[in-house]
Amino acid sequence: MGNTVAFLGLGAMGAPMATNLLKAGFTVNVWNRSPARCEPLGRLGATVCDRIGQAVADADFVVSIIADDQATREVMLGTQGVVASARPGTIIIDSSTNTPAMAREVARAAKDHGINYLDAPVSGSIGQASSAELVFMVGGELAAFEAAQPVLAAMGKSFVHMGASGSGATIKLINNMMSGTLNTVIAEAVTVAEAAGLDPERVMQLLAEGAVASRLSKTKLPKAFKRDFSPQFQLGLMEKDLRYFVSLAQELDCPVPVASIVRHQLHAARRAGLGALDVSAVLLQLTGEKPAR
Repeated sequence: MGNTVAFLGLGAMGAPMATNLLKAGFTVNVWNRSPARCEPLGRLGATVCDRIGQAVADADFVVSIIADDQATREVMLGTQGVVASARPGTIIIDSSTNTPAMAREVARAAKDHGINYLDAPVSGSIGQASSAELVFMVGGELAAFEAAQPVLAAMGKSFVHMGASGSGATIKLINNMMSGTLNTVIAEAVTVAEAAGLDPERVMQLLAEGAVASRLSKTKLPKAFKRDFSPQFQLGLMEKDLRYFVSLAQELDCPVPVASIVRHQLHAARRAGLGALDVSAVLLQLTGEKPAR
């Protein structure tokens, strides 16, 4: 395989991921629905493209990280999209958080065009994207996964082949269900700690080091106490992921009562106008506070 990568979607996660590909020596073509987001990458040496077809025409790999199933359908399966425009033999690394059904649909369409599709969502937020410490969970054909490893290694610290198409998307929804649940639990813990008059510094010290310690407890407890809801992972995206997870569980006839409650809470927070804030802003839905201007 060559070393040309088309990167589609330069949001909070995509921009640092594409930057790391440039740092690793890949030739990178970039496209984004809002063209202004391409300009910083252009200054770093990427080729800025006006159309998806232009970006993928000479690409050996296509990396995409966009919002949801609807955006993925447009970008991957549109008449001017990736599947219609990429060369046979191209490997798509789709790091969007989609439903497993969407991943399998794109994989089938790609295969009909001689293209390899990997559903390869990531674990990690902006900090891990910037430091190339993402964890990729990958579904699709093993040979394509093995060929894509140099690209994955430039953006992440590890990558695990989960199995057939859709399996990467499935474990990603499980991962984000657990993350969304813990974020909501942290918000409840903070409201009770504050109501009880506990010292925030001591609460953070104990909860970030004891049995419930995790990367999320260490990062989200300070954000909640300080009411710093600058987005590391937007609440609206987490609500979407919980919605996808609950729908998948229903398809599989699996009861998920806790996840359903968390999804309801995040849904209420999104409808209250908190969707663009960090997921830890679910605290504001619990307390009735207004976000700081």
